[in-house]
Amino acid sequence: MRGMRIFILTWAAVLVMLCGATAGAPCLIAPSRELPTNAREGNAADGVSWSVQTSGIDTNLRGVSAADNPDSTGQHVVVWACGSNGVILFSSDLGKTWKRLHVAGGDALDFRSIVAFDAKTALLMSSGEGDKSRIYKTTDGGENWKLEFTDKRPSFFLDALVCNAECYALSDPVDGKFVIVATHHYEDWKELPGDAMPAALPGEGAFAASGTALAMNNDGDLFFGTGGGKAARVFHSPDFGKTWTVAETPIATGNPSSGIFSIVLDAKSLIAVGGDYKDPKRTDRVAAYSQDDGKTWTLAAQQPGGYRSAVVRLYGAMLAVGPTGEDISDDFGAHWKHTDSLDLNAAFVLDIDNGWAVGAKGTIARLVNRTQYQIRNDSLWNGPASASASLLR
Repeated sequence: MRGMRIFILTWAAVLVMLCGATAGAPCLIAPSRELPTNAREGNAADGVSWSVQTSGIDTNLRGVSAADNPDSTGQHVVVWACGSNGVILFSSDLGKTWKRLHVAGGDALDFRSIVAFDAKTALLMSSGEGDKSRIYKTTDGGENWKLEFTDKRPSFFLDALVCNAECYALSDPVDGKFVIVATHHYEDWKELPGDAMPAALPGEGAFAASGTALAMNNDGDLFFGTGGGKAARVFHSPDFGKTWTVAETPIATGNPSSGIFSIVLDAKSLIAVGGDYKDPKRTDRVAAYSQDDGKTWTLAAQQPGGYRSAVVRLYGAMLAVGPTGEDISDDFGAHWKHTDSLDLNAAFVLDIDNGWAVGAKGTIARLVNRTQYQIRNDSLWNGPASASASLLR
């Protein structure tokens, strides 16, 4: 859109660690639809926080991703980040140092999403009208980037990028309908047929503030959130984008700057966050959740502390980030508790020890998980990107 856009260690954690110890072997864990209600002990807000690693780069960072990168010495984590002014950053030492990367001719692009597969392979999305919206791929650690997809239609505007068995990207409406583009065998990006896509409302669009308005799971479900019109809505496809339904949510809307900015899937519920980015301290109707695959939505009884641009999933809990601070929910989005006061746009959690968030003025923050919650990112629903890295080479 043209506006701005954690479970004490269990057998699951053991599986994750065992998989990590098997160099080169992807670990696929079937998603569970039943989660224990006592997912944590103690105060979640006291156990999780964000610690700034670096700041001051001349960019508004909007995308972050991390991946396991096994080599001859064992498992290593790599982190990729991106933002305005064509900035792409890479770290191979857990964020202690960062390397600036460039897309040829892309220093003016506004990068809003990045998907890491390993130290060599990543997908990168820029947002903007028409051919300023682009998807690039690198297979050599960011030394070179290949343009995978763009569109010259003026109303085409990429908002979000997500990968599972395939990769999907969301655009604002073109000719009155939202657009989904997808890969085939991680190549050949094409627009999906839009016949079954419900019509957009006047003024309705998606937000690209964190590149996370689109989410998916292993079963073929796609969800995306919208705003800017008379209602903030969630679109749902149960079959990889072949058919669609749409439902209204109680998230704040009614003007071009408000609506749903990020959506995440959990085995028990869907969680949507957003609000009004032009009124970031407003706490009214910022977060909602659904427990019936997005058919109906309930406002969180205790809201986050203002507009939130991104939400990420932990096992039995959620983290939300935004310009006025960060919050955690340990009851599937029903109640939120304040954790930090950083100005952050986007976040990504890889595993129990590794998570990062990014924000304004080049801020990069690392997740501090003092109570060692078992953290799961979208890989347990969405499939680990690293398992598919070989397809991208």
